[in-house]
Amino acid sequence: MARTFVFLLLLLLGLCGNPVSGEPPSSIDALGDLDYELPETNYETQDSYKPGHIGILFQMVNVFLRTVQPNDFPEEIVRKVVKKMFESSINFDKPENLILSLKILNYEIGVIIYTLLGLLFVILMPLVGCFFCMCRCCNKCGGKMHQRQKENGPFQRKCFAISLLLICIIISFGIFCGFVANHPVRNRVKRTRTLANSNFKDLRTLLNQAPEQIQFILAQYNTTKDKAFSDLNGINLLLGGGIQERLRPTVIPVLDEIKAMVTVIKETKKALESMKNSLQSLREESAQLSSALTNVKSSIQNSLSDPACSVRPSSETCNSIRTSLNQLESNLDLNQLPPVDGELDSVNDVLRTDLDGLVQKGYQSFNDIPNGVQHQTKNIIADVKGMLNTIGSSVDRVTQRIPIEKTLSTFAVYINNTESYVNSNLHKWEEYDSYWWLGGLVVCCLLTLIAIYYYLGLLCGVCGYDRHATPTRRGCVSHTGGVFLMVGVGLSFLFCWILMIIVIVTFVIGTNVEKLICESYANRKIFKVLDTPYLLNENWQYYLSGIIYNKSDINLTFGQVYSDCKNNRGIYATLQLDNRFNISKQLNIAQHIESINNEFENLNVHLSINLLDAAGRTNLEDFAACGIDSINYAPYLSQTGRHPARVNLLSFAYDLEKKANHLPPGNLRQSLKREAESIKMIHRLHIIPMEQSLVTGTLRQSIKTLQHITHGLTDRIAKIITTLDSAQNFVTNNISSVIKDEAKKYVRTIAGHFEQYLLWVDFSIREKMVSCTPVATALDSAVNVLLCGYIIRPLNLFWFGVGEATVFLLPALIFAVKLAKYYRRMNSEDVYDDVETIPMKNMENGNNGYHKDHLYGIHNPVMTSPPK
Repeated sequence: MARTFVFLLLLLLGLCGNPVSGEPPSSIDALGDLDYELPETNYETQDSYKPGHIGILFQMVNVFLRTVQPNDFPEEIVRKVVKKMFESSINFDKPENLILSLKILNYEIGVIIYTLLGLLFVILMPLVGCFFCMCRCCNKCGGKMHQRQKENGPFQRKCFAISLLLICIIISFGIFCGFVANHPVRNRVKRTRTLANSNFKDLRTLLNQAPEQIQFILAQYNTTKDKAFSDLNGINLLLGGGIQERLRPTVIPVLDEIKAMVTVIKETKKALESMKNSLQSLREESAQLSSALTNVKSSIQNSLSDPACSVRPSSETCNSIRTSLNQLESNLDLNQLPPVDGELDSVNDVLRTDLDGLVQKGYQSFNDIPNGVQHQTKNIIADVKGMLNTIGSSVDRVTQRIPIEKTLSTFAVYINNTESYVNSNLHKWEEYDSYWWLGGLVVCCLLTLIAIYYYLGLLCGVCGYDRHATPTRRGCVSHTGGVFLMVGVGLSFLFCWILMIIVIVTFVIGTNVEKLICESYANRKIFKVLDTPYLLNENWQYYLSGIIYNKSDINLTFGQVYSDCKNNRGIYATLQLDNRFNISKQLNIAQHIESINNEFENLNVHLSINLLDAAGRTNLEDFAACGIDSINYAPYLSQTGRHPARVNLLSFAYDLEKKANHLPPGNLRQSLKREAESIKMIHRLHIIPMEQSLVTGTLRQSIKTLQHITHGLTDRIAKIITTLDSAQNFVTNNISSVIKDEAKKYVRTIAGHFEQYLLWVDFSIREKMVSCTPVATALDSAVNVLLCGYIIRPLNLFWFGVGEATVFLLPALIFAVKLAKYYRRMNSEDVYDDVETIPMKNMENGNNGYHKDHLYGIHNPVMTSPPK
């Protein structure tokens, strides 16, 4: 056990390397979320011990121990005792030593009292047994085989039997606890071997994980470098894209407006051409209509010169027709509308300049920003990549210089030697445990034998007892029960003092180890004692730091190391190895980040962005001055709203037919009807198409389009030109600052990858690398599981059960002696000669349950046992 504890202590002390001065580690609180994570190491040994169902019995013993020893862990007393242990000689005459002794006695007062009671039991029980035996041999102390008659005899017998039965049950429970505590001893070495192998396997895993974790940390640098190289190769998207996003709100809207104005110009030309063509078409159709109406009108006038028109009543009809002929004329006056040829020519002049191409050049200059950035930064990117490769080499050198791996590799030899020592001595411990188990089995079997004799005595006595039988004539079964009881009494006197000696020794050892080691280890108060300044070495304030660093002023304590290992912290942070090798100083994160920033100081990007050249600007101004906004569209709309003819030709034709029908049959009537059909034909061929052209045709649509386009055209173009000038001035004057700001962001992105990686390396080496959890687990296995769980607690349960059974042997033998009188066959019994002396209730039966023969006239001068 001591060797195991020393091994665990040396493991903690040995995990350090050659002294290297350094500063305290920098804070990693601002590390934030990491994209990297060291792979978890799975350990085999459980960090907790569960005794199972026997734990209830352990808790019962602990309750008793708290009654015996209610005092808290005596930290101050233990400190003073440990300090005295390092003194060459101790003078107990000194007052402080006397006071210390009194404090120890006061702390151990409960154990001392119980020990003295046990010793008193050990001394008195053999003496009492000896005197009791001699007294019995002299027919005293119940040795005379004669039973006196008592009135309450049956009641006493029952009370004695019940009391003895209850005591035997209590003794049986103690025996059960002894057997339960003794049973795990047989396979304790086997469990210890399994536990030791598991812990040694975890410790080897601890030793082997350092190189693996270092390789993992270095591999993550390649991931970081690949990400950085990807960002460097994508500088056109990151830096160029960032510049674009800064300029987009200013540049793109004005280019979109100019592009929209190109569409407006084209639509204007289209509308003017449509308007011109529509006007020309309407003029031609109007001329054709006028010619057709003139011909019809002349033809009707010729027909009206017929002599029939001079005769009444035809003359009135002819005059009416002649009067209405003035309505057969065109209603349109398109020749008065001004032509749009001049405006159309001006728009065509504007379109001779490829404004759309000029706008696309503006877009292209904006879209070429990423390519321009990438082209101008080729050399710088190559230099940065070369510098980033040197960071990986630097991290590799730092990780190789960490003292953990070297020390762990040398310490593996000690682990192998310790494991060999444990495995080679386990068979000896197994032999010792077999003796322990055999001794415990003998003790429990001896108590079991005594209890069996008492149980058999009760069984035979109760079953074989005959209340009608006299004491001298009791049956064989009852007599055998009494003999069993007396055998049990004899064995109790013979062995109880030996059992008590065993109980006292195990009680003193088990109680003090449980209270001073097991409980103090569970609540970690034992570490407070070990961490007392100048305790283990009068020249060292902190013992651990004095051994590891030869600098006892470093606050490195056993409690802190154990707590950190339990919390799965790395060896570096647990043992504060920054006092030997300052990882923050060696990594020098600030210097690496500064080197990256210095490489980007030569980053100069020049971008020339021309949104629209002078020709495009002049083109916009020419379009604004082309005069389409000064066209008076009212006359055009007025003409398009008119009917092509002054009269509805269809109505006129029907009216002409009606009037012709009032004429007498003849050539005149037929001629007028033919002219009416001609008018209908003119309506179909000319009026209807012209109406469609005027109302829903392209002319009206073109006019509406031009009205919409020209509304506020000058102001719109002026606004576009103003916005263009503002955007161009912003780009020209601020492009340098925009490039500078976005370059800083880009540099922070690249440097951020490595800063995050280096901070993660610092954090991982400090907090995660080579987690010392197996060390704490091994210490728990040695103290909490092996010492306390496998040895001390079963030992405490053993002495508790055996002690309880042994103590209750005293009342058991008393009741057994008393009860044996009622079961054994006596040599003599009481005789009553005077009937009047016998109570009325015993007139028929004796006070012991048997018949008085002389009461029934049978001669019985003296009741004696028959001769044998």
